[in-house]
This record gives sequence, C-alpha cells and structure tokens, in this order.
Amino acid sequence: MKFMATKPPTTPPVAPKTRKPADEGGSVVLERRTQKTKPPQMYQVVMLNDDYTPMEFVVVVIQEFFNKDRETATQIMLKIHLDGKAICGIYSRDVAATKVDQVQDAARQAGHPLQCVSEPVE
Repeated sequence: MKFMATKPPTTPPVAPKTRKPADEGGSVVLERRTQKTKPPQMYQVVMLNDDYTPMEFVVVVIQEFFNKDRETATQIMLKIHLDGKAICGIYSRDVAATKVDQVQDAARQAGHPLQCVSEPVE
C-alpha cells in the first residue's frame, strides 16, 4: 500500500457569492428606500369687497379671526376696499376652510353680506 501523495492538494472551486434568502423559498427581499414627502398644499384666505359691509366690521373680523393688530387689519381692509379683494392669511386647507366658515358665520350673524373664499397658493 502506498500512503504518499503524488501531487499537491488542490482547493475546491468556489461558487460566486450570491445572497440567498434565509428561508430558501425563492422570495425576494427589497431594500427600504426613504421617501421624501412634499409639504402640504397651502391655501390663501381672500376676503372680497362689497358695498354694504361697514369698514369697521371688516377690521374687527380681520383682527379677531386672523390675529392681526389694528394697523395691519386696517391696511388689509383698505386693500380690500380699493382692489376688490385682499389676502388675509395663508394656511393649510383645513385651517383655511375653517377661517372662511368663521368669517361668513360672523358676517351672517351681524347681517352683513361679507364674502370670504380660500384658494390654492400657486
């Protein structure tokens, strides 16, 4: 019997490295990607001019519902009077809709035809 090796040992061939799922069930593993979210669409609350609502009432409404000081509220009121409309504030959609409802409810209770709308900021 011969116990001597006649040639040097060779290393076994190595298979290319691949990632196999742990369960070997052929399932696919997806990597998590961070998603960038866009900021919400903003809406501007616009008050419209009419010939019947007193200017002082408009100033009080702007002060009360849009948290403006008397000077700023007066400037906004004059812009409404001269230009036909003015932006009172910019908010998210739900807040803008609430502000419009508050202004129109207050005007209706006081017997004034004051109109207020919200529109998307472009």
